[in-house]
Amino acid sequence: MAPLSEEFVFRACLIPLLVPGFGNVLPIFICPLFFGVAHIHHVIERLQLGENPKDVWFTAIFQFGYTTVFGGYTAFLFLRTGHLIGPVVCHSFCNFMGFPHIDQIPSSQHPRLISASFVAGLVLFLVLALPLTNPSWYNSVYYTLQQIM
Repeated sequence: MAPLSEEFVFRACLIPLLVPGFGNVLPIFICPLFFGVAHIHHVIERLQLGENPKDVWFTAIFQFGYTTVFGGYTAFLFLRTGHLIGPVVCHSFCNFMGFPHIDQIPSSQHPRLISASFVAGLVLFLVLALPLTNPSWYNSVYYTLQQIM
């Protein structure tokens, strides 16, 4: 339920409020900051459980970083496609998969192959981000109207 509710709040509700004042690009960077801060509440829970404050804050800062980057990507998806389904599916997939265990690569059977796969995946992600989110694929009527105007 978290991917649907978080994407609804942070993409479908917040981005339309930001776009009129900031345009289509700045909300991709502003909205994720709110998304990242929304995940800081875990600090309070972990500190109350008596965990080491240094570890708790390190984890919180790391989590803020990657949730902010992820929030930027889903904001980009929402603005490019005009639909909420892409960010929700992406968020669900990322929650299911979790953060990669990069520290386990050196001790794996094929560390070079795994490392190369990570690099290839990142390069393909960056190269294909714009073509695969072409607005005309997701809403041809909207795209046609934008071309006419």
